[in-house]
Amino acid sequence: MSQFQKPLAGMLVLDFSQFLSGPSAALRLADLGARVIKIERPERGEDGRNLYLSDCVLEGESTLFHAINRDKESYCVDLKDPAQRDELNTLIRKADILIANFRPGVMQRLELDYDHVKAINPRIIYGEITGYGDTGPWAERPGQDLLLQALSGLSWLSGSRDDGPVAMGVPVADIFTGAQLVQGILAAAFAREFTGEGSLVQISMLEAMLDFQFEPLTIALQDPQQTIDRAAVNGAHALVAGAYGFYQTNDGYIALSMGRVEDLARLLDCPALLPYCDPALAFTERDAIKQILADHLPSQTTAHWLSLLEPADIWCAEVLDWNQLLAHDGFKTLDMLQSLPMSGGSQLTTSRCPIRIDEQCLWGRNPAPKLGQHQGAINNEIKNER
Repeated sequence: MSQFQKPLAGMLVLDFSQFLSGPSAALRLADLGARVIKIERPERGEDGRNLYLSDCVLEGESTLFHAINRDKESYCVDLKDPAQRDELNTLIRKADILIANFRPGVMQRLELDYDHVKAINPRIIYGEITGYGDTGPWAERPGQDLLLQALSGLSWLSGSRDDGPVAMGVPVADIFTGAQLVQGILAAAFAREFTGEGSLVQISMLEAMLDFQFEPLTIALQDPQQTIDRAAVNGAHALVAGAYGFYQTNDGYIALSMGRVEDLARLLDCPALLPYCDPALAFTERDAIKQILADHLPSQTTAHWLSLLEPADIWCAEVLDWNQLLAHDGFKTLDMLQSLPMSGGSQLTTSRCPIRIDEQCLWGRNPAPKLGQHQGAINNEIKNER
C-alpha cells in the first residue's frame, strides 16, 4: 500500500490574515496538506496571539491562537523595510495562494493587493475576506463575528419569539466565511490547471451570512407577504412546523425533530395532542403543539421517552453537554481529538480536521508556531531561490 499523501502537498500558502476567518481558511488548507507560512509583524506578531477570550492560556499565548494556527510556520516581515520586502517578494513569486482579511484599502496601501501581487506572480490565487465588501456604506465597519450576526438578521432566527435577538454560541460568521473562502480557492486552483493563471477570490462575511440563511431568505423573497416567525415556545428552526425543538424532561432535555403529531400523541401517551393530528395544523397551531409537549415531557426521564420514540423511528436525541458528549462511545468512535506537543512541554489538545480522504484522517503535525520560529530556515530558502 502506497503512503498516503495529502491532496495539497507541495502547495505554498502565505497567510497574512488575523484573528479567525482568514486563519481558519489557512488552517483548513494546512490540514489538506499545504505548507502555510504565517506572515507576521516583528516583535508583536498577529494580534490574535494576545486575543484572550477566556483565561485559558497556553505557554503565554491565547488558546484561540493555538487552535486556529497549528501546522503553520511563522515568518516576520517589516513591510516598511525595502530589503525585507524584497525577501517577501521572493516568497510571493514561489507561492500558490495568498490569504488576507483586512479592511478595504489596507493591503493596497501596503502594495500587497491583488494587482501588485499578480504583477509579481501571475499564477497566484489571492483569497480576500472583508466584512461587508469593498464598497458601500458599511465597507469600513469592523468585520467582527457578533456584529455580522446582528446586521445579517441571523440573530432573529434563533430562540423563541419573545427572546429578542439570540447570538449563536460559536463565531459562526468567522468560521463559515473561512470555509467558503476555501471552496473558492480550491475551485480557482482547479481552474489554474487548465488556464495557467491565478485568480482573485473574494468573499465578505456579510455575503457568507446571507448565504447561510438561504432557506428562509428564499421564502421571504418569493412571498413578501409571508413572515418568518420564530415559535413562541421551544423555538428551533423557524421554517419547521409541529413539535420541532428542544424540550425539558424529568432529568434533562430531549430534541424532537420532524415527525407526525399523530405518532407523537400515540407513542408519548399524550391525548392532548389528538386534536392537532391533521397535518394542516402543523404550522397554524405550532405554538399550541409545542406547549402541550413542553407541559407533558417533564413527567418522565429522557431515557424513558427515547425508549418509546427510537424503536418507532421517530427522529429524536438526548441533548448532551460537552462532558456527556466526550464520555459517549458515539464520540469516541470518531477519534476526533488530537494532542500536539508544544515547545515548552505542554500539550495542545484540539479537534482534528473532520475530512477523511480514502478512509484516512487528516491529522495535524505541529502546534501553532512561536513568533518568527521559522525565520532562519525560510531566509535560507529565499537565498537559495535568488
